[in-house]
Amino acid sequence: MTVTHEDGPAEEPPPADARLGGRPPLWRRIVADTTPLRESPDYRRWWFGYSVSFTGTQLTQFAIPLQVYLITRSSLAVGLVGLVVFLPLVTMGLLGGAIADATDRRRLTLLTSSVLLLLSIVLTVQAAAHSRQLWLLYVVAGVQGAFASVDSSARGAILPRLVRRELLPSANALGQLGFQTGLSVGPLLGGLLVGSLGFAWAYGLDALSFAAVLYAIWRLPPQLPEHHGSDDAPRAGLASVAEGLRFLGPRKNLLMTFLVDINAMVFGMPRALFPAIGTTWFHGGAGTVGLLAAAPSLGALVGAITSGWARRINRQGFAVLVSVAIWGGSIALFGFTRALWLALVLLGIAGAADMVSAIFRNTILQVATPDALRGRLQGVFIVVVTGGPRLGDVEAGAVANAFGSAVSVVSGGVACVAGVALLAAAFPSFARYDGRHPTP
Repeated sequence: MTVTHEDGPAEEPPPADARLGGRPPLWRRIVADTTPLRESPDYRRWWFGYSVSFTGTQLTQFAIPLQVYLITRSSLAVGLVGLVVFLPLVTMGLLGGAIADATDRRRLTLLTSSVLLLLSIVLTVQAAAHSRQLWLLYVVAGVQGAFASVDSSARGAILPRLVRRELLPSANALGQLGFQTGLSVGPLLGGLLVGSLGFAWAYGLDALSFAAVLYAIWRLPPQLPEHHGSDDAPRAGLASVAEGLRFLGPRKNLLMTFLVDINAMVFGMPRALFPAIGTTWFHGGAGTVGLLAAAPSLGALVGAITSGWARRINRQGFAVLVSVAIWGGSIALFGFTRALWLALVLLGIAGAADMVSAIFRNTILQVATPDALRGRLQGVFIVVVTGGPRLGDVEAGAVANAFGSAVSVVSGGVACVAGVALLAAAFPSFARYDGRHPTP
């Protein structure tokens, strides 16, 4: 028998051990909760589609910088790819959120995914033709960044409608599982394809991966925002963006989901130093640098697989604070070690902590934000998530240039922990935030 639920999809009856008053087995309490996949066909198709598509996207994210480098033999030219992507991504992240709050989000994601598919086809064709047109790679990368940010804003606004509210932590944990799998598998698969078959195969597989997400979106019902078509419905534009920012300002709990992440990424993100650390601290080569770069994602992947407990956490703000403190502390300890195995363990712990923070920051943002404003706040989220690490690269590189890599890593981790403490003191309501009674 299926029990209907007025706030979301049908609710399945509890398992037999729960009905009889017994505790579920240990493995069920530890392994990622798959209830959203079992309960909601829309979410199941959504999760699979975007997991496949994101893995494909990582093929392109790996291939474009490599192709630029092979054309130019210039690290500066590779660095410009990030700059070309960053500006449209930030701009359209904010405007895209306003668009998502003013139109059918399903139709919008169909459009953005279709454009991204066409761009992947363009990359496939230019690679198959052995083109050496640098400007084309820059243009495609910039347009991809713009449409990807709009897509992310709309997608984040749709997700809370696919599962019941109490299942959002589990759904976000599963999302992190797909995300971290893509971050880990995408570059490895990209290197294998480019090295053995060429760039066209990497770009072509990315294009093919869009079939899964387009099918998932096509099967969704219309996703009109609240008040759509009414006199007070938001209109896409700068005024709508400003309205979203004004809403965010006095909502301390929502504001904190952004502030704690900026603090963690600006002060505790040492990825720009991995090449120097791999060669000087551990006397390795590209393989060592690759291990350092992959360790946080692998730790986050393990954390996502063992995230079955996340659904039972109600003090979600406190969980975010603790997670970011663990992230900063692990990074600081990483700065002291010269044993590669211990360094990888510490980076893995940091990645797992960041994954936990992401689960609950996403959940708080999705639940405590009114539906009519979800797109715009998801746009702000995209700006923070993409901009924070890049600012962190600048901070880490500048401090390392002045005082050395060790000082940069340790001071950044300590500053991250201190920043969490200061933010918790400035916004004490965040530590008391209860997922059962969401207060923005």
